[in-house]
Amino acid sequence: MRVQPTKLEGLVIIEPDVFGDDRGFFLESWSQKRFAEAGIDESFVQDNLSRSSRGTLRGLHLQSPPHGQGKLVQVLEGEVYDVAVDVRVDSPTFGQWIGATLSAQNHRQVYVPPGFAHGFCVTSEYALFSYKCTQGYAPAAELCVLWNDPAIGIDWPVQEPLLSKKDALGYLLADAPRDRLPRMRQA
Repeated sequence: MRVQPTKLEGLVIIEPDVFGDDRGFFLESWSQKRFAEAGIDESFVQDNLSRSSRGTLRGLHLQSPPHGQGKLVQVLEGEVYDVAVDVRVDSPTFGQWIGATLSAQNHRQVYVPPGFAHGFCVTSEYALFSYKCTQGYAPAAELCVLWNDPAIGIDWPVQEPLLSKKDALGYLLADAPRDRLPRMRQA
């Protein structure tokens, strides 16, 4: 397993070891021991799965503290452009983002720690997207940052994505309630 740090502290791209032959392939998608050795020492409490069609954009989602979710994301079928935005108000990289193509072919995973807004856009006919969460879903703690906030400037691969009503009405990051955004350091 190779873990690639990014410019956003805590957010990493993971390339698992894939063992393939003429029958198919095998890979280890999660090992608490191996991930802890790589610096991701998390307990996951919930697994989620979504299936979406081409052009669907889901995000940018996060949960407010103390319900912040870390996520280990991957694509089981198809391809997505996956994005995480640092929304920790005291972070030197606040408002910056990282994007990565995740697919069933490249087997990449991304670990998105608490403190980041996360989203993805489907670039194949459809995608089966899987993610493990460090916290359960807490509806009252949910926040949505607008997918096309010009101050963030994400270079999405679609101009007119298919959005849920919630995602279409997200906050501009500058207008998000500061008392609901996470911090790197707790007071």
